[in-house]
Amino acid sequence: MSIDLSDYSIIKEGEAEILMHAKNEVFYNKTQVNNRDISIAVLRTFISKRKQEHEAKLSKRTKAAKKVSEEDASEPLAKEAPTESDMHEEKSNGECAVPEETSLDEPHCISEEPVGIMEEKGQGQLKPPRVLEALSASGLRALRYAREVEGVGQVVALDNDKVSVEACRRNIKFNGSVASSKVDSQLADARVYMLTHPKEFDVVDLDPYGSPSVFLDSAVQCVADGGMLMCTATDMAVLCGGNGEACYSKYGSYPLRGKYCHEMALRILLASIESHANRYKRYIVPVLSVQMDFYVRVFVRIYTSASAMKSTPLKLSYVYQCTGCDSFHLQPIGRTVSKNNSVRYLPGFGPVVPQECSDCGKKFNMGGPIWSAPIHDQEWVTSILADVKSMKDRYPAYNRISAVLTTISEELPDVPLFLSLHNLCATLKCTSPSAVIFRSAVLNAGYRISGTHVNPLGMKSDAPMDVIWDIMRCWVKNHPVKAQQPDQSGSVILAKEPVLQANFARAVASLSKAQTKKVARFLPNPERHWGPKLRAGRQITSKHVSLLGPEAVNGSMNHQEDEEPNSKRQKTDQAALAS
Repeated sequence: MSIDLSDYSIIKEGEAEILMHAKNEVFYNKTQVNNRDISIAVLRTFISKRKQEHEAKLSKRTKAAKKVSEEDASEPLAKEAPTESDMHEEKSNGECAVPEETSLDEPHCISEEPVGIMEEKGQGQLKPPRVLEALSASGLRALRYAREVEGVGQVVALDNDKVSVEACRRNIKFNGSVASSKVDSQLADARVYMLTHPKEFDVVDLDPYGSPSVFLDSAVQCVADGGMLMCTATDMAVLCGGNGEACYSKYGSYPLRGKYCHEMALRILLASIESHANRYKRYIVPVLSVQMDFYVRVFVRIYTSASAMKSTPLKLSYVYQCTGCDSFHLQPIGRTVSKNNSVRYLPGFGPVVPQECSDCGKKFNMGGPIWSAPIHDQEWVTSILADVKSMKDRYPAYNRISAVLTTISEELPDVPLFLSLHNLCATLKCTSPSAVIFRSAVLNAGYRISGTHVNPLGMKSDAPMDVIWDIMRCWVKNHPVKAQQPDQSGSVILAKEPVLQANFARAVASLSKAQTKKVARFLPNPERHWGPKLRAGRQITSKHVSLLGPEAVNGSMNHQEDEEPNSKRQKTDQAALAS
């Protein structure tokens, strides 16, 4: 290779190595090693689950074919009449009627063809999954997929920047024959490419520098049925309520600035992906949703079913957040009514809250709609965590991702958003009970409670807000506070007598399994200035000290100062020759 390696630094991550130019020509973010590691873990689990699902379908078809052949042999002249269940499963227009209890983890309308016919059509054998990395930059992620994930097929790395494509192709050659045979780098606009390749990729990975909103419409069309969309959003200031109107224009939801804003960001992104998918008679099934560092990352499977799509309003809710205290309430958009064997979809009942908060008397802010259905599949989380632990040497960020996955595995799956114990105490201006005491009181009251991976102080519980405030009122009776102004939210809440008498005796389940085993759940950043880096092509100056650190900035400045005299010397030499 005719490359002057003195101009490049070699960066190794996992089993892949890339060449990075000293002038920051192509974007590379060291912090995203967590993102890439967790994506590889999910991709490995997806390939395994996909194979299991395919074998289950083949087994089902084999049994169906065998049953049909036995019936034909015993009754050659009898014409089989369609059963009531068959009529229920298949309508005259070819669509499936999805019962209320149907699992959304599997695609519907699967044709029950015998295996012989399937093999004749070339559908009996499962092909390796094709992966599209829509915004590849240096190509590090695509190279790691190709070199580290067994069973992966072709990996297409796209970018619309010529310098990035050149760098990606250079890195593909630098990584040897395996990468060269699997990874294909192309210069193209990701939106156009995905639109012109509908349902061709089993995995589509979106990791833009900023918002993914402009790519979602084409991405949901590019994923094959049962395939996976991996999507990152780094515009957290917008998603967390710093600019509500910008969030609404990009994602179709209005954010609220509660303590749960980072989880709400996850749920806004999921609701936006579902909205784009619904336009093409598709729907999503989230398997893992993560907030870490400075971004959110979601992994969803995409299926096609016009009938299953009808249940989307049941998975979306508006959020009412009190302006005076920490009370929040969810308003589902839709509901179902069952009659005999039919299910009707109707608008949700409302409003769920009065004009003024029943706890403190203040007004409500309304946000959403957000995804209020589960954001993780606990079976997937368990499988991913087991895979990560069995291959800990192959994950550079093992400590961080195993800690995040451990916390996620113990979250309550059916409880959207969470409370902050410190915020509750700040409202009442009282001393804070320990997390164990508070969790015990909730458990002793007959409700569930868990932590959240988003916030070390966050607590998810299915206890209604009046129960939470009753527990805090009982706590304040034992730990009195100073008198406050009567019109303050805390004074109004404490003026009411508790209906529930809280029991603060320590409950057995007040500590999670990870806490009992003393497994680390929230780790500090591995180094200072751990965060988003400069966009490719931008000149590093002294104002970037907060992002990169003084050492990196000083090194860059010195490098630029060393280059300037050489360029000036060349000009003077040329002038002397000309004279």
